[in-house]
Amino acid sequence: MSVQALDEHLKSGTTGVSRCWRVTRSDGESYGFTDHDCDLDFDGTTFRAGTGLSAAALSQTTGLSVDNTEAVGALTDATISEDDIFAGRFDGAEVEAWLVQWGAPQNRVLQFRGSLGEITRANGAFSAELRGLAEKLNVPTGRVFQRSCPAVLGDGDCGFDLNQTGYVGEFTVTSTDGRVFTFDGQTEFEPRWFERGQMRVLTGEAAGLSGAVKLDRISDDVRTVELWDTIRADVVAGDSVRLTAGCDKRMETCRLKFNNLLNFRGFPDIPDEDWQMAHPTRMSARDGGSRR
Repeated sequence: MSVQALDEHLKSGTTGVSRCWRVTRSDGESYGFTDHDCDLDFDGTTFRAGTGLSAAALSQTTGLSVDNTEAVGALTDATISEDDIFAGRFDGAEVEAWLVQWGAPQNRVLQFRGSLGEITRANGAFSAELRGLAEKLNVPTGRVFQRSCPAVLGDGDCGFDLNQTGYVGEFTVTSTDGRVFTFDGQTEFEPRWFERGQMRVLTGEAAGLSGAVKLDRISDDVRTVELWDTIRADVVAGDSVRLTAGCDKRMETCRLKFNNLLNFRGFPDIPDEDWQMAHPTRMSARDGGSRR
């Protein structure tokens, strides 16, 4: 990639440049678009012409202000479909935008990198907010001193391997309305084992979509799993799903269910806020909980 060659081309006075966008979803699927009249290939992606995707003027600032722009385009089955947007497949997708010399695509410059924000659709078209990298600076970070564990089960802070036997199960759906799922004969795992965990659809039209588990019950050899939100694509009997064990963030659960106490990130014994004014007593618990 040569930025200097692109600069020399722009200084020539007679230019042939176009804009290219690459959208990469969280499931790894990527799409390339260009406003040139022919397809362009670089960086392992084919940027397709005639897709109807365009972008408003890019607003870029110095300092820590958030860059922003907007992408608009047509909804087609071959590129971005309304069903995929409704299902949430493009939520938070990574976006990269280049200015490219179309006669020599190796001469290009990356103008924008960020993610898709709010997406709206109407009349066969969509409009998506593009959020720059500085958007992540709006997210609170840092250690929280609290009774429960702030780590996400399986992440770097937790350190637990969820792929080991006993914590992941693949089941075949017996019936569902998109939010409540039943599985016949799936009693290998204890009731409530998957509560606060995740369900991911493996096959069918909803393959790749996932949801957080709200309830997990067993009755008469039938396992019933309820999600917090409906899967926004058709799931039918016979589809396969993967259920991952959940964690309620308590120290007892970390020790007994996952045998991972050494990585527990909470503070169950932190003194309450009245500790400095406390007097000697055997009745005052020091468990970090609220006082009623």
